[in-house]
Amino acid sequence: MEETSVTIFVTVQKIYYPLLCIMGIPANLFTFYMIRFRKCGMSDTAIIYLSCLAIVDTFYLVWVILIDLTLTFWLLQPFWHSHPWCSILGFLQYGSLYSSSWIVVMFTIERYLVLRITAAKQHFSQARVTKLICVAIVVVSHVVSVPLGWINIVSPVTFKVDGEDVTLPRCHYRNETYSTVIVWITTFLSGGIPIVLVIIFNYLIGCHLCRASNLFTKEERRVMHGRNTRGMLRRTILLLGTVSVVFVVLSLPRFVTYCILRTKYNNETFNRNDYSIPINVAGDLANMLQNLNSTTNFLLYCMVSRRFRQELVQVVTCKVRARELGSVLTHTTMKVFSVADRKASPFSDPVSVVLTNLKQTE
Repeated sequence: MEETSVTIFVTVQKIYYPLLCIMGIPANLFTFYMIRFRKCGMSDTAIIYLSCLAIVDTFYLVWVILIDLTLTFWLLQPFWHSHPWCSILGFLQYGSLYSSSWIVVMFTIERYLVLRITAAKQHFSQARVTKLICVAIVVVSHVVSVPLGWINIVSPVTFKVDGEDVTLPRCHYRNETYSTVIVWITTFLSGGIPIVLVIIFNYLIGCHLCRASNLFTKEERRVMHGRNTRGMLRRTILLLGTVSVVFVVLSLPRFVTYCILRTKYNNETFNRNDYSIPINVAGDLANMLQNLNSTTNFLLYCMVSRRFRQELVQVVTCKVRARELGSVLTHTTMKVFSVADRKASPFSDPVSVVLTNLKQTE
């Protein structure tokens, strides 16, 4: 019975990881196209952050899920069980993992600063500054990942294949003190600290929005923002909560199991592939959740962004967007209230507001 359970679990992973690649890589690339080249109602800085996130998540899927995990479950001897690929792959994997985590963190912090501080809004709302931040995150993430190329070593390992002993070179963890130190630092920099920062700043954003809403009476809010201010506020906080919860739920289990594996079971005699040990099963399940995090961006945008869904429907159905009124007045008004510009719009649907006002004037 136990052997059957192990076989089923291995089979699930053999199907799960290729499926993530088949769905996740095209989804991230399509998300990049949608955000970058379609009018999804996002600010310039949001477009840059989310486009960069889609690209680094795609690289994460390639390095970690496709080349590492998929080949591990389907091939006896993947090419990276040799020099220098053993070190290079670790460097690339953690570089993309760092980049993905800290882009989410910086985007969250930037949203808080823009809401809270006027000077920060003028500074961080510039596309050039945002591009420099994203480039710096990717570069620093890969520089910090250089030591991770030293934590693994290639050596001959004997194991059974179809009942016969086979000796092959394997890329495995180097049981040295400095390897343990590097892994602990990496665990907190890629998991623990980003999780805490995302929770804190999303909470601060929610509190700030609640306080800002309470500064005015119900009648004043209707005059300034229309009748749906409360609903918009609830949806905004729900969006922030959704992003935080998804990030934490999918990342926290791997952080916990990784800490356990690198403390209690951090020795060469421990067989990480023995699924009769509960921590190995828990560790692989946590890895499955962590890797799912790099493929959920498309679904999140579809769920929380009405404009993204509208553009998606137009792309899928090959519909051409109808032209708005061509007058200079309409064009100017649309530009003022566009979410993509630096001045935020209080309206949830700028097109309907403009057209309604024009009809009333007539």
